[in-house]
Amino acid sequence: MLTAIVGINWGDEGKGRMVDLLSENYDIVARYQGGNNAGHTVQNHLGKFILNLLPSGILRPDVVNVMGPGMVIDLQHLCGEIDRLRQAGIRITPDNLKISDRAIICLPYHVQQDGLEEDRLGDAKYGSTRRGIAPVYGDKYLKKCIRMGDLLYPEAMKKRLRGIVEWKDLFIHDGYKADHISYDEIVGWLETYGGQLKDHVCDLGVYLTEQIQKGKKVMFEAQLGALRDIDFGIYPFTSSSSTISAYAPIGAGIPGKKLDLCIGIMKAYSSCVGEGPFTCEMFGKEAEELREAGGEYGAATGRPRRVGPFDVVASRYGVRMQGADELALTKMDVLSYLDKIPVCTAYEVNGTITHEFPFGDHLNEAKPVIEYVPGWHCDISGCRKKEDLPKEALDYVAYLEKAVGCKIRYVSVGPDRDAYIEMN
Repeated sequence: MLTAIVGINWGDEGKGRMVDLLSENYDIVARYQGGNNAGHTVQNHLGKFILNLLPSGILRPDVVNVMGPGMVIDLQHLCGEIDRLRQAGIRITPDNLKISDRAIICLPYHVQQDGLEEDRLGDAKYGSTRRGIAPVYGDKYLKKCIRMGDLLYPEAMKKRLRGIVEWKDLFIHDGYKADHISYDEIVGWLETYGGQLKDHVCDLGVYLTEQIQKGKKVMFEAQLGALRDIDFGIYPFTSSSSTISAYAPIGAGIPGKKLDLCIGIMKAYSSCVGEGPFTCEMFGKEAEELREAGGEYGAATGRPRRVGPFDVVASRYGVRMQGADELALTKMDVLSYLDKIPVCTAYEVNGTITHEFPFGDHLNEAKPVIEYVPGWHCDISGCRKKEDLPKEALDYVAYLEKAVGCKIRYVSVGPDRDAYIEMN
């Protein structure tokens, strides 16, 4: 069984929470793209954890977690993340955390370049997390990177690294007029943090293929959502990797395998971190109330998220891009304070109503068409069965299900592991 857990919208849909829940039924959880530029928040009986690089299955002792070749890995950040979890009593060893030898290393100068470019752009900035993601993915396709497997061959790595540093310094020093990159400091950084991770590095394709042949079940965990995909998202305000489910086997190191199931995650309302078009965005008091009710602040950055009503147009598009077979609706309990619930049912573009997600400048010009549905105005966080939900809440789920054209199987009513309802 190969299952992908993916975001339907702009990210921050609650994927980590659902991976933590559903991984009970899987043997392996695989992160297949992205870096430490987003966070998955998981809350269970062990505590509250924010995971940037580690797969969300790391909190289950019997699950093997793997980091695929589609990822970009900041070694220092990963070592810190592992240390924090170990201090909380989480066991992390080469047996339950495996890292692809083909995964790319995000080096300190990638982080530096990210910040320099955002500063240069000024008001035209992309809203980067300044963690080096775009520069390192750019260097990957320029074939100017060091990979995790290179840590196992230090002399060959140092020889190749020297030429890469000389090339990159043309950007950092000659281009941005910053200080020269120190080759020795980069080598020292790789030795310090890479040395802590070398035992986790392996040929992930061989490992996963063997485990699948043994009948093991694999869950693929995505970062961000369909609207941040490098090809199908709100370009250029996207991530620099492919966030869609079709990339999951590729990014995990087993490109010849096919998914059996795709579970899309979407919120009962909309949220967005960073720049770019966000048609359904709320402002003022209405936005602040929703942001506070939902605790909408970035897990990786702490930045206040932009918020709005559920966006039917964007969500239907996300469901199609992800090829979702079923959905999980998260943070349903957050809307309990509302007497009536706004929903963005269509866009108006230059005087024309559209139900399709626009491209380019048309998206920049789009205005939301808002309708209202009755709220339930009571606490539903204690509900654990479909029949526990008030009629208005059931009606809202049915409305969204019909609007996006995909079955909603799970409804989350709180952050705890058991705070969900499986719909029949």
